[in-house]
Amino acid sequence: MSEFLQQVVEGVGAGSIYASLALALVLIHRFTGIVNFAQGELAMISTYVAWQLVASGMPFWLALPVTLAISFAGGMLIERLLIRPVEGAPELTIVIVTVGLFIFVNAAAGLIWSFTVKDFPQPFPEGSVALAGVGIGWSTLGVIGVVAVVMGLLYLLFQHTRTGLVMRAVAANPASARLSGIRMGRVLMLGWGLAATVGALSGVLVAPLLFLEPNMMGGALIYAFAAATLGGFDSPVGAVAGGLVVGVAETLAGAYVGFVGADLKIGVPLLIILVVLLVRPQGLFGRAAVERA
Repeated sequence: MSEFLQQVVEGVGAGSIYASLALALVLIHRFTGIVNFAQGELAMISTYVAWQLVASGMPFWLALPVTLAISFAGGMLIERLLIRPVEGAPELTIVIVTVGLFIFVNAAAGLIWSFTVKDFPQPFPEGSVALAGVGIGWSTLGVIGVVAVVMGLLYLLFQHTRTGLVMRAVAANPASARLSGIRMGRVLMLGWGLAATVGALSGVLVAPLLFLEPNMMGGALIYAFAAATLGGFDSPVGAVAGGLVVGVAETLAGAYVGFVGADLKIGVPLLIILVVLLVRPQGLFGRAAVERA
């Protein structure tokens, strides 16, 4: 039993990272209707920024907020320069733009920092704490804690501030929000900035578990897509719940399903995406689209 609980705890730690990246995908989709295929690459380049700051001598816990601020500004700039010009264009056009951004950011990271694998510092202490016979690493607790704080801050922003009220109005009914005088451009820029910030956090948290290189977020993005699909692309709560479910599912499958193991765990999120799209396309927490006759 303790071994099973150990796997669940590790799955929750991994799922917290997937949840943060899935939340970034959901934030952009709610405000713009766009699925950003470059979200993982934006998180990756933000992680390189954090690595560069730490390598230059800045303490990690100072480099982190600086990185998040840069990511926020970068997300707003991308919306203004790349996304707004194609606003209202066919969906395929927007998909091509985000895929092009994916390729450009990946190549730019390789050009600036090379494709050589780099070691990202672990911000949390080594060791673990025993709880009910289960060893929980300080790094796992740290990841869960940081993600929980960010989720709490986003909740306060959306539920208890005027800016959050405006953003929720835009997400609920963009046409009515525009007619009521809300400056849509600013809200969309803010949405992209927040998504880039949350995505950057996932990159910085996952980098110590992997090695920093331009392709490191490819697998994490697949897990994030599975989490967003499972929870629903229009539900931030669903993205968080979906991330935790996906994290636990892939960890348990790798540990207890013999033919899966460590090599085929990537098939778990792909299977989740397939099943959800066949059974409940809107996700567990999403709302089905209603078309009037």
